[in-house]
Amino acid sequence: MSQSLPATIPASLFESCADAIADTARELAALGWTPATSSNFSMRIDADHAAITISGRHKGRLGRDDIMLIDMHGHGVGTDARPSAETALHTQIYRRWPDMWAVLHTHSRTQSVASRLFAGDGVIRLQGWELQKAISGYTTHDSVLEIPVFPNTQHMPELVARVDAWLDAGKPLHAYLIDGHGIYTWGRDMAETHRHLEALEFLLGCELDLKTLRAS
Repeated sequence: MSQSLPATIPASLFESCADAIADTARELAALGWTPATSSNFSMRIDADHAAITISGRHKGRLGRDDIMLIDMHGHGVGTDARPSAETALHTQIYRRWPDMWAVLHTHSRTQSVASRLFAGDGVIRLQGWELQKAISGYTTHDSVLEIPVFPNTQHMPELVARVDAWLDAGKPLHAYLIDGHGIYTWGRDMAETHRHLEALEFLLGCELDLKTLRAS
């Protein structure tokens, strides 16, 4: 892929972000959380740009040529490649939180099943789990961590509007599920974002187990 970078972005910076995305993607793919060509990942480059996975690429085999530069409106910069269809959900996070620097979206079996099971409630309320403290800002298992479940749609502006409505209502948001789809989470760097994703995967699995045990 031919990627022409703006003069304000050193090639070494873009390559570092691309490598971090690819390394994380391979790890998540090995866990089975990115089946087929699903999922998408990004990292903020600066206030006006982010690096994101190119649409349709297998996440277990990503390299630098599978990552592209976009602006904060989701448009490709210096390339004809097409970014993920869900790019608007990434740039929304970067625009709303200037201190967020990485976004991970995966489609694990646990996430997908939980999104269907709790879609009718519109939210999963996590409380009493010690691992909630893995989410930045949470310091006790007594806190309530709400993960909204938004209806799925191929119309990205509709999903963006639902996320905005949740935030504009003054509700905390650290992650969300999309019905029949997967999870979005983010953080101040790739390590924090990966920690959030891993913790939420575990917590969602615990909630599914509880549902099964209580029904038996």
